[in-house]
Amino acid sequence: MRLLHTSDWHLGRSFHRVGLLDAQRAFLAHLVDTVREHAVDAVLVAGDVYDRAVPPLAAVELFDEALHRLADTGVPVVMISGNHDSARRLGVGAGLLGRAGVHLRTDPAGCGTPVVLSDAHGDVALYGLPYLEPALVRTTLDARGAGHAAVLEAAMDRVRADLAARPAGTRSVVLAHAFVAGGAASDSERDITVGGVAAVPPEIFHGVDYAALGHLHGCQTITDRVRYSGSPLAYSFSEASHRKTMWLIDLAADGTVTGERIDCPVPRPLARIRGRLDELLDDPALDRHEDAWVEATLTDPVRPKDPMTRLAARFPHVLSLVLDPDRAPEDPLASYALRLRGRTDRQIAEDFVAHVRGEGPDAAERALLTDALDTVRVAAAEGER
Repeated sequence: MRLLHTSDWHLGRSFHRVGLLDAQRAFLAHLVDTVREHAVDAVLVAGDVYDRAVPPLAAVELFDEALHRLADTGVPVVMISGNHDSARRLGVGAGLLGRAGVHLRTDPAGCGTPVVLSDAHGDVALYGLPYLEPALVRTTLDARGAGHAAVLEAAMDRVRADLAARPAGTRSVVLAHAFVAGGAASDSERDITVGGVAAVPPEIFHGVDYAALGHLHGCQTITDRVRYSGSPLAYSFSEASHRKTMWLIDLAADGTVTGERIDCPVPRPLARIRGRLDELLDDPALDRHEDAWVEATLTDPVRPKDPMTRLAARFPHVLSLVLDPDRAPEDPLASYALRLRGRTDRQIAEDFVAHVRGEGPDAAERALLTDALDTVRVAAAEGER
């Protein structure tokens, strides 16, 4: 059986205030063409269909258009909600859409109920595990702990129990939206840390033939059977080096998995350039970036006059300006940006306590900070349901 694995469409998102709706429309047309060209048997969409819980009308219209075009192919679609989606809103009309071959899985209680497809070698059970916010689904799934690993393990227990009751030789696929250990993050993913821990082990998916993952925006292989498709478009300059693709997965009669990457259309390349302003304006090696979306990091010791205007004269699509002046290592301003770079909200809060008080938080205070950050995240998730 041939599967097309994609995720993280983030319909309605912009890139540094540049609208991406046309680029997203081009990707979805490419998706439908790929389904036809490569004789795909099922499309897997592993969450974050929309960029936010209440998407703009234009994004909803694009999603509606995509559903109609996918339904017209006659190829089944299995789609789950991600942490950016409102599961309840995305799941409206799921029963009717299922009759058209578009199977929405947004209710955690349905983790153990698969979409069953068949080919010449027998059945393939496809299980949809929507994004599982631990505080909101722990009771529903009878999880034995409070974190991501606990609720995913509880969901997978339901998957394995259902699979065990099916005929021998039934192949299995799980769609999940999670941060799996070994995956590389980028700047455009929303933090889903719970209790200071975000990642779950890939072994959590043992017992199934393929895990089609969403959440991380870079296409990557955790194991041969556990993969991220990544987002079809770049949503931050940290993705400048990404090759944006979908996975074309062939599931053999014995459950063996082979994968091929299918490139997605690139609306405009990304470039990150760094140096003093005069150097960036004069360096001939940067000619290749003149048609790209550009993030320029200026290292001038003093902010130059009118830097964006001057950069735009050479790089008309410059979108982001970062000031990172060359400073002596002992300069306190030099270390501040470095301390913040790549750090979690909890680490930043702990650093602030240490800065104000002269010493960092103790274990009890760290627990309070973690609890406060988790409470805010859960409240936001409840508001998006």
